[in-house]
Amino acid sequence: METTELKALERKDFTKSETRRIRNEGFIPGVFYSKNNQPIHINVADKAINPLVFTSKTHLISLVVEEHDEYECIIKDVQFDPVTDKVIHFDLLGLTKGEKIKLEIPIQLIGSPIGVKEGGVIQHLMHKVEVECLPRNIPEHIVIDISGLKLNDSIHIGDLKYEDIEFIDSQESMIVQVTHAKVKEEVAPAEEVIGEEEPTEPEVISKGKQEEKEEEE
Repeated sequence: METTELKALERKDFTKSETRRIRNEGFIPGVFYSKNNQPIHINVADKAINPLVFTSKTHLISLVVEEHDEYECIIKDVQFDPVTDKVIHFDLLGLTKGEKIKLEIPIQLIGSPIGVKEGGVIQHLMHKVEVECLPRNIPEHIVIDISGLKLNDSIHIGDLKYEDIEFIDSQESMIVQVTHAKVKEEVAPAEEVIGEEEPTEPEVISKGKQEEKEEEE
């Protein structure tokens, strides 16, 4: 797997005004934590962290923090602005050599299914799967060849065969299937509704207005 170096500055001021200032200057606050180290609060340039977040691959990260050791880690969690979808905070999880880790891996589908040529459509139901493995065995993505799928065929977690990786999700969980295209409901021709009486205003409303007018007089 590809390893990307990520440079960060340690953050010691946690006030809202300071957090707002660093974001305005193009930095994103985050935290690094691991089993054998105290959490380190950091700031990272948005241009450096965004390519690691908005991607279809899983990256190993070599975190470099001034006055600290270099840490091997992965992105464990990301928070987004609900309006702009910009990254506003992230968590990095340190890896321990020889110790398994649980994480989500993106799914990549390849091939054109036979069922699509027969008039079917692809339904991609799971875009990530949770796995457990050693850091050295973490894949960038789970590649699934769907070229052999016919109409009504599907692929489940239990169908995946990867060495040195344990899939955490249910074996029955469906990842992708080829199904019949949905038929659009027919809309009644316009001439069928011509001539129908328009809804009239309820009599009680007109009476109410007349009574109000008589009272005013």
